[in-house]
Amino acid sequence: MKEKIKKIMIGYLPGFITGLIICGAASVIAATYFPSEDVTYDNTVSGLESTDVQEAIDELYGVCTTKPPGEQIIEDNGLEKDPYECRYFFTGANPNNYVTFNGETAGWRIISVGCDGTIKIMKTANINTSNSLAWDTSNSNNWARPASLNTYLNGTYLNSLSSEAQSQIVASDYSIGAVTVYNNDLADQVNDENSKTWNGKIALPTVSEYLRTNSNSNCKTYSTFNSNYSTCKNTTWMYDSSNYWWTLSSIAGDSNHVFYVHSNGNPYNNDANITNHAVRPAITLSSEVQITGGDGSQNNPYQIE
Repeated sequence: MKEKIKKIMIGYLPGFITGLIICGAASVIAATYFPSEDVTYDNTVSGLESTDVQEAIDELYGVCTTKPPGEQIIEDNGLEKDPYECRYFFTGANPNNYVTFNGETAGWRIISVGCDGTIKIMKTANINTSNSLAWDTSNSNNWARPASLNTYLNGTYLNSLSSEAQSQIVASDYSIGAVTVYNNDLADQVNDENSKTWNGKIALPTVSEYLRTNSNSNCKTYSTFNSNYSTCKNTTWMYDSSNYWWTLSSIAGDSNHVFYVHSNGNPYNNDANITNHAVRPAITLSSEVQITGGDGSQNNPYQIE
């Protein structure tokens, strides 16, 4: 069988935007180079398995044909593409981003889906109910030192998870760069956070992730959120009216202070040795996990395996 096929890159762009999620950046770079020229396809000569022209193109250029973790979530919920990193964020007051993890039904929520297929989630409930956990007992805001909360989360807490849950977690580079207080430039803030990373299995959400989950474009910087917090707190699902909770982000030019989110919704900062702030762990699920059911609502959360 021989057929003439026209390969035009522009026609594939929408698919390759999704392909960033499907295959990861490396294969997308290979897949998007489609020269605009006529070619002859003969599967008996090429050795490709497919006898369908389009499938043969996909096979030849490394386009993924099966749905990866996260793709269906994006299609069904219209996540917001992040302009600063290759990630898609759940935004708004109450998106369908609940997931069952570690046997905890709807106990976690998805922060973002990465272009590499990994899924970042955070625990909904506070694990510091006894007010015994400081960000760091020595009042240092250096997470990689390691901070005492780093040690606890990646030791005692990690070991408390089921063996299945532990196998679904992948060590990831978490952004721990220091952030300028009252920063009015989110791009600059993200760059500051990304200027330093720590590789591990469990951390916390960053202060920019808190801002990026807001669906109100006027609430996506520290200063604008601060000026409009009574409104801004209502357009992010990360807001928690019952707790102050720690973020992963330290304060630039300071060795002791860390950002936390106030019960009024505002991001503030405090000494790292404070013990009465909520702790809501953040983890990264391996790209190998599968989303197998649910619609992401609290009553019917996503299931993973």
